Amino acid sequence: MSADKTPDVGGGMPVIKYWAEKTISADGLQIWQKLLHKSACLSCAWGTGGQKGSFVNEDGEVLQRCAKSIEAIASELQAATYFEQQYTLAQLQELNSQSANNLGRLSHPLILRSGSSRYERISWDEVYQIAETAFRKSPQRIASYSSGRSSNEAAFLLQLMMRSLDSNNLADCSDLCHAASTVGLKQMFGSGTSMVSLESLKQADCIVLIGSNAPANHPRLMNELIKLRERGGKVIVVNPIIEVGLVKFASPAYPIKSMLAGGSEISSLYLQPIPGSDVALFVGIQKSLIAQNLIKPDFLKAYTEDWENIIKYAKSTPWETITATCGISQSEINAAAQIIGTSTSVIFAWAMGVTQQENGVDNIYSIANTALLTGNAGKPGAGTMPIRGHSNVQGFGSMGVTIHLKKEIQQALEKLLQRQLSRVPGYDTRALITAAEQGEVDTLICLGGNLYAANPNLNQAKQALGKIETIFYVATKPNLGHFHGLAKQNTIILPVFTRFENPHKTTIESGNNFVRLNDVGTTHLKDADLISEIELIVEIAHRVLGDNPVNWRKLQDPKYVRELIARTIPGYEKMANIDNTGEEFTISGRIFNEPKFATATGKAKMFVTDLPNLNLPSQTDFGLRESIPGIVLILVTGRSYSQHNTVVYKDGDYYRGMPHRNCILMNHHDIEKAGFSQYQRVTVQGDAGKLENVEIICGEIRQGAAMMFYPEVNVIFQAKIDPHSGTPAYKRVPVFVYQELNEIRCNFCP
Repeated sequence: MSADKTPDVGGGMPVIKYWAEKTISADGLQIWQKLLHKSACLSCAWGTGGQKGSFVNEDGEVLQRCAKSIEAIASELQAATYFEQQYTLAQLQELNSQSANNLGRLSHPLILRSGSSRYERISWDEVYQIAETAFRKSPQRIASYSSGRSSNEAAFLLQLMMRSLDSNNLADCSDLCHAASTVGLKQMFGSGTSMVSLESLKQADCIVLIGSNAPANHPRLMNELIKLRERGGKVIVVNPIIEVGLVKFASPAYPIKSMLAGGSEISSLYLQPIPGSDVALFVGIQKSLIAQNLIKPDFLKAYTEDWENIIKYAKSTPWETITATCGISQSEINAAAQIIGTSTSVIFAWAMGVTQQENGVDNIYSIANTALLTGNAGKPGAGTMPIRGHSNVQGFGSMGVTIHLKKEIQQALEKLLQRQLSRVPGYDTRALITAAEQGEVDTLICLGGNLYAANPNLNQAKQALGKIETIFYVATKPNLGHFHGLAKQNTIILPVFTRFENPHKTTIESGNNFVRLNDVGTTHLKDADLISEIELIVEIAHRVLGDNPVNWRKLQDPKYVRELIARTIPGYEKMANIDNTGEEFTISGRIFNEPKFATATGKAKMFVTDLPNLNLPSQTDFGLRESIPGIVLILVTGRSYSQHNTVVYKDGDYYRGMPHRNCILMNHHDIEKAGFSQYQRVTVQGDAGKLENVEIICGEIRQGAAMMFYPEVNVIFQAKIDPHSGTPAYKRVPVFVYQELNEIRCNFCP
């Protein structure tokens, strides 16, 4: 595989081939059984499945499964692992993400005790004995971290247990990805989620897709883009990398009109801005909209606040400053503005290329300001649509797994618990790592996820977690965090059922605010000592808190958890009857089909966004002499096409021509400027470390930028933090790329 052999269309036959290989393999029957199980897809939040059928979305459309779904199912159907018998800790720490995942399914509890070189099996009785002691520590020294693959019920119970313990330390994976979306949209519209339903999306005639590689991470969204282009709509893509699937995509859902036709055209206009410059680009679009008389003054006067300041700022910002900051020409910006301003219904959709920036919240403001200036909010086919990652990451926020608890939920929980909740501010994910590094955390429970690998500066994360006395990792499979994110005294891995195995019904929430009900399932693992997440949390809570005022043991039946959710979570009132009716639903109060928003005034609040200062460091800032030949670049971290968050399913990346994980994608001008050549091995230096023997791959990334794979590259940088959301800037990491010589020494490295 090389950049010379990259395909000219995304999706296509490689997807069909993968489906065929997996579904006619020895595990093919099991895979089909799980595919047909009435439960939501395990992969992204662009959900499908549930009570309408596993291949059916909320609008009743069929053939709505993708290769990402197969990858996730096949991974969960692996045989049980007994790695504690086969490998020492030192050997496990040599594994990469793919190898750790491929060890197999966890089937019994494990513990690594202080000073031991191996994990060992442990009984559930001893697990609970340790938990009773660990969760009776001072509330401020107890914390949780969670991922978005668990259920709404488990999420609700986790936050209920933590708040009953008087701890607000509810860190979540969303802190590292879409927290900026939640913060920004909540302040502007009163709701921090998408205002667009799938039904509404089908009425758009333009989509602006920003900082997203949907063909890899949300493949089903591509079907909607294909249909939009077929009805004459336009797609504007904003991405520093030209992703082939965003140019042309062959969808297996449309075998004749898309696959056999050689793919469907996706992008109408493709803009490649400088990483981190989205505010400048959208202020430029606003300036052009004003100049072309394409804004909606009547809409602004009637339905928004502070719109005059937005117009004033855009008018006063010089074109030279805008184009120099974002790297996009005025003519290209004018073209984007013309498409947006002349379209009837425009949806602005984005992913982590927007949010994982030092000014992520400002990015959200600037995008939403553009939507409001053109009247594209509060009507069908228009609005703001963050594209969420994990299949239930949004549900966790809805259930109250956040350090920013809604007042309505706080009041409802206080009524339930018959006392006031703690007002001590909690730790988000980065604050949790800082607190742990300072020795201020004794007990941590991780409900899924990979807290270690998901963080920047992996050495810091490892050291911080190593100061926590007891860590409970709740998981279905091993990951790097289980081997590197080790506690000071006891590291405990607790195996649980995956979604389609649970012995009771559960629910999840999609990124478009649709709640799905998952049927009861069974596991393929024989003689496994598994537990459901609900039973685990309830048992710990019962042992530590007793049964007053909450009857925890009763909550082992999720039906009663759903009754509590219906009473405490705004918009979830229909949850009270879902066990009787099986009726899935769209959460009320979030989809805005008319311009009356969930703010105190009912109007959208607009915010002026200053252009960012995007200065580059010099190579001496990396502790390297000026005489060393090389080049300073802005690194964008990203996932490969066979990866889900930190879990890697395949080594290389076919669509980008990257044959393995230790590659750097560079622009050909930068390769020539630095005196490098394609396939040359170089060193990539960040502000926290370096990676050596990195292979250069020439690709269609804008000049001055580069891309490497997350989470491996996280070890080399600290990442700046958005002060408004706490999210690290994974998508703008300054690095110095050079050829390592024996006499070159870095001041940061031993």
